[in-house]
Amino acid sequence: MIPKGRVSTYGAISDFLSLGSARMVGWALNNLGNQREVVPAHRVVNRKGELSGRMFFHPPELMSELLKSEGIVVIDHHVLDFENVFWYPRQLEY
Repeated sequence: MIPKGRVSTYGAISDFLSLGSARMVGWALNNLGNQREVVPAHRVVNRKGELSGRMFFHPPELMSELLKSEGIVVIDHHVLDFENVFWYPRQLEY
């Protein structure tokens, strides 16, 4: 549900879902299998705006390329202007 052109964090998603651990979100994203096309896992970064999950993309540069295709500037595996492109799940529009 993360909108195109925005990113969220493992922790923000975990907090919203009351999971208690950002690692649980990372584990779930790592186990997407053939659902990667449906779930925008490339839009989930760590709390510093780093593309810490890029090693689970094949090739690893794919995460950065997908973000860039949505207008997000990525430099050295970091989202530039992270504070302004950050999206918190409570911003859901129903």
